[in-house]
Amino acid sequence: MACRTGCPTPGQHKSWGDCARAANLRVAYCGIGGGDATEQKQWDAELDLYRTARKQGIRPDGTKTKQIMRAIKASESAGAAYGRDFNAASALPAGAEVSHA
Repeated sequence: MACRTGCPTPGQHKSWGDCARAANLRVAYCGIGGGDATEQKQWDAELDLYRTARKQGIRPDGTKTKQIMRAIKASESAGAAYGRDFNAASALPAGAEVSHA
């Protein structure tokens, strides 16, 4: 028999593949332990964000979204790429005098 189990019209398909295509079957993500692709998509998105930051010369403290976004924001506010030798200046208190030595 060429049709798949559960075919509503058995014997009308030339092969198991024809039967499956006629049923419009979809293959779902099935990771270890089942589930969907949500975690995988989140992980891929984090790594894409990390790669984008690295291409800009930014060196985040890790690959988690919070760490990457913190490095991107620090880079934008400082006008320099966050990284190993990056020093973020803290805000001066109001009325503080700045010496230009």
